Amino acid sequence: MTATHPASPGTVYLVGAGPGDPGLITVRGRQLLQQADVVIYDRLVDSRLLRYAKPGAERISVGKARGAHSATQESINDLLVRKAKEGKVVVRLKGGDPFVFGRGGEEAEALAQAGIRFAIVPGISSAIAAPAYAGIPVTHREASSSFTVVSGTGLPNATDARRRFTTADGTIVALMAWEGLEELTAALLREGRSPETPAALVQWGTEPHQRVVTATLGDIRQRGLEANLTAPVVLVVGEVVRLRKRLAWFEERPLFGRRILVTSSRQQASGLIQRLEEAGAMAVDVPLLEFTLLEKNPILDRAIAELSRYGWLVFSSPVGVEFFFARLKALGKDSRALAGAKVCAIGSATVAALNARGIEPDAVPADFSIAAVTAAVQEHATAGEQVLLHRAEEGGKSLGEAFAQMGARVREVDLYATKIPPGVEADLKAALANGVDAVTLTSSAAVYSLTSLAGSGGLSLGKSLLACLGPATAQSAKQQGLQVDVLPERHTTQALVEALSARFKNRD
Repeated sequence: MTATHPASPGTVYLVGAGPGDPGLITVRGRQLLQQADVVIYDRLVDSRLLRYAKPGAERISVGKARGAHSATQESINDLLVRKAKEGKVVVRLKGGDPFVFGRGGEEAEALAQAGIRFAIVPGISSAIAAPAYAGIPVTHREASSSFTVVSGTGLPNATDARRRFTTADGTIVALMAWEGLEELTAALLREGRSPETPAALVQWGTEPHQRVVTATLGDIRQRGLEANLTAPVVLVVGEVVRLRKRLAWFEERPLFGRRILVTSSRQQASGLIQRLEEAGAMAVDVPLLEFTLLEKNPILDRAIAELSRYGWLVFSSPVGVEFFFARLKALGKDSRALAGAKVCAIGSATVAALNARGIEPDAVPADFSIAAVTAAVQEHATAGEQVLLHRAEEGGKSLGEAFAQMGARVREVDLYATKIPPGVEADLKAALANGVDAVTLTSSAAVYSLTSLAGSGGLSLGKSLLACLGPATAQSAKQQGLQVDVLPERHTTQALVEALSARFKNRD
């Protein structure tokens, strides 16, 4: 059956989530996640993928671990059919590829038998991804011209099938290999593979906490036990394993294996999270702030009605852009109302938010500092111009004062209020209890939320480094009795990640 586009109600999409790294899901898979009414996902699906699901989407875990199934396969099949019959767009999110040891074929058969529309979205299998992230190519012109993939949960029962696997030329890749590792290695040795054949175990392949153990086929199980490996593990056997010494790349990233707490709001965190993950870190997302539009705001409405008077509009965050344009629309206006003004956007995320609305900023400061912002505007400013500055209700007045000192006439307008999200204290406690290597703070508001929660719950940062985006945030942190360990010279998220990387390198 062929799926329509966009996603159709009453349709089930069997989507391969990829091997773990959320960036490895396909574009089509991500699109369907954003459209789904129901997301039914496995235990090994990275929870970070669920942030792509639309607000209000029903999320159902049917995770299965060896010996501890939260749902039988039959009950999962029934659930897929039932949700589709309710007219829902259902995404069945499966680790790796749905048809590579993922029982996707069984689920597709059940849907076909029930007359349910379905479509298959292939995913990247851990059979190739886990070795690749370990620096092991499954094929190589000088080492292996083929590879065989097998499930490690049980070798084929038939003698002929077992022999075909154990005597196969080239690279052997066994998925779900940990529980059956003794049987796997014994079978290969019994059928003539040399005990000196290079072998590797890749635990949590493609994830920030990936671990790799290399040895020979004869002692790989013992080395895995000594390293305290646990499932999920992929076994790779063959001459290609030798290439890891030269090709290992994933663990070489500067923040590999580090757990970094991100405290920014959901609207603001994406850029920092992306950069941390690109540097190899596990970004622990615990937003200490959320923003709400000020519903009754006559000062903002008057400013919008008088936009033609302003020479400059200054946006300090994507949230401010979102709320400003929401109010603009509510008043029956659109981006044409900004035609007579120049626009300053602070930060790349703010630039992107304006670009999405057809606005190309006239000035983009080099970083988030007050000096950089005023310098960027002053370069294009005319003496005596009026500046409209949008900010949070609780925001400081330092930027407005700086503009006034350079001769501008400033009007500051509160766009939104900030508050601590409900239930976040428990999330913060859990994150700190599990251990984080660093805590990032990108605003003074985040500082106050952190210290407020710490004061009420007795939280401790322990040995975690405290990293602040800019001097204003650092000053607020120090005023609250916090020790600032990392403060980049440039006040951008990229510079913050680089400063963290340098600090951990020196610490090691």
